[in-house]
Amino acid sequence: MENTFIPVGMEVVYKKPQTLTDTPMHYCPGCGHGVIHKILMEVIDEMGIQSETIGVAPVGCSVFAYDYMNVDMQEAAHGRASAVATGVKRVRPDKFVYSYQGDGDLAAIGTGETIHTVNRGENILMLFVNNGIYGMTGGQMAPTSLLGMKTSTSPFGREASTMGYPLKITELVAQLPGAYYVTRQSVHTTANVRKLKKAIEASFRYQKEKKGTCFIEVVSNCPSGWKMTPIEANEWLEKNMFPYYPLGDLKAPK
Repeated sequence: MENTFIPVGMEVVYKKPQTLTDTPMHYCPGCGHGVIHKILMEVIDEMGIQSETIGVAPVGCSVFAYDYMNVDMQEAAHGRASAVATGVKRVRPDKFVYSYQGDGDLAAIGTGETIHTVNRGENILMLFVNNGIYGMTGGQMAPTSLLGMKTSTSPFGREASTMGYPLKITELVAQLPGAYYVTRQSVHTTANVRKLKKAIEASFRYQKEKKGTCFIEVVSNCPSGWKMTPIEANEWLEKNMFPYYPLGDLKAPK
């Protein structure tokens, strides 16, 4: 922001981090992806590691991350982001490496890659956006869809006897010895945005210290897929998602 645009007597207290491109975001109104993008890039900008960071985005709404994140980005096949991030980190151990994945990607087709990446303690950050639905491809039921949740493939609500129970993949990950820091956050309020930012900052510090895998789940909403307004989606998030996916650290260094 140029000084000519600052009113007399005022000072700049916020500006877009240079690690975000000028590409207008296309995400649906109320979607958490835009906020998560902003926080992630803000941390990278403030830590001064833009030129040292490599992100990996697979298939899903996360596939557009490379349009907005002004760092080196690598595309991955559906579910394979953590495997690709493993390869990148092993070839360039001096870089900060992260994957940015949705629940249909990380907890469904990529379950095997997720578990084994963490079990090996790969020194990367895995960002997992959980909105309980396949948001990009038509609103189908995801592994994390709640019981009773209506989707395009569970129009009468998810039923445990035929569709299984919602998968708490983050709790599974926290049990693995290779996981160093595992936390569940959200971006539906300003206070929670600040907590997510601290978690991302900590994860990059731990990566520099070669501590092992850092895993951050962000419980988000999908107003379009849930067929709700953004306000209704956030209220539904608090009432239904958080009781099953409670926020906070699942595994943290003492």
